[in-house]
Amino acid sequence: MKKIGVLFGRERSFPEAFIARVNEKNVEGIQAEAVHIDKVMQGEDSGYAVIIDRISQDIPFYRAFLKNAALCGTAVINNPFWWSADEKFFNNCLATKIGVPVPKTVIIPSSTMPPDTTDQSFSNLAYPLDWEKIFGYIGFPAYMKPHAGGGWKSVYKVTGVDDFFTKHGETEELIMMLQEEIVFEEYYRCYCIGGKYVRIMNYEPRNPHHLRYVADFNPSKKRLDEMTDIVLRICNYLGYDFNTVELAVREGVPYAIDFCNPAPDAEVTSVGQENFDWVVETAATFAIEKAQEHKEGRDNLTWGKYLTRSIEGKKLF
Repeated sequence: MKKIGVLFGRERSFPEAFIARVNEKNVEGIQAEAVHIDKVMQGEDSGYAVIIDRISQDIPFYRAFLKNAALCGTAVINNPFWWSADEKFFNNCLATKIGVPVPKTVIIPSSTMPPDTTDQSFSNLAYPLDWEKIFGYIGFPAYMKPHAGGGWKSVYKVTGVDDFFTKHGETEELIMMLQEEIVFEEYYRCYCIGGKYVRIMNYEPRNPHHLRYVADFNPSKKRLDEMTDIVLRICNYLGYDFNTVELAVREGVPYAIDFCNPAPDAEVTSVGQENFDWVVETAATFAIEKAQEHKEGRDNLTWGKYLTRSIEGKKLF
């Protein structure tokens, strides 16, 4: 029996529906359940062929458990080694190399020095930074957000130089990105599962949270194909099996705004019943595929094109 496990926190609607759907499919030799951990011994198998990770970004103990499981052959969705290394500024840098339009973005040192450092720890960093060029490149208004992490935590709209320095002072030890504002006509949130299944959803981030999926956009087939291509290109280069990509359309050009969401919101009350049903069905289908492909004692993780091409000595882009 090959077990598919879901590792989750407070969310209930997606994990419970996913487990039920996998088991309803009644595929011979495959069963889904909530992951149960009563001990973690180094180098010992977790007992799961596949684990869908929905919470380890918030609980380091779980991330360590998943890495050990992956070393023993579990196909973890998403790859815990890559997820531990990845962050949003790198994502933007990669996008510039694979032909995906992104907002102009710079990274800013933290306002407060990290623990156990002094000014001498920053000997290689100019002081002050070339703020004139930075602000000239980005323009105002702009957005400032953490270079790592998810959701809308610590996201600021800044209207000018003084406003930037005031708000940057509130961010303490966070490493922030300063990003060009994209004044968009349309906005889409796109699920990508298995690096091949894509669902493009109308999304309006300026609406209250419970109304963000209520938007009346009517993209052409050409636009849908273009956005699908962008989503697949991003997720295949990064190597995410389960991700969302947010696209803001300005003057006909889809800009990738946020595309490092390896545990994206999948609550039925947030995404709506139709989108929820698609995510549950598609995630169940893909997890079963991964379980059927699973090879004992092998590396069953997904590694993105950026890493695999580097290892193979191929041209990266």
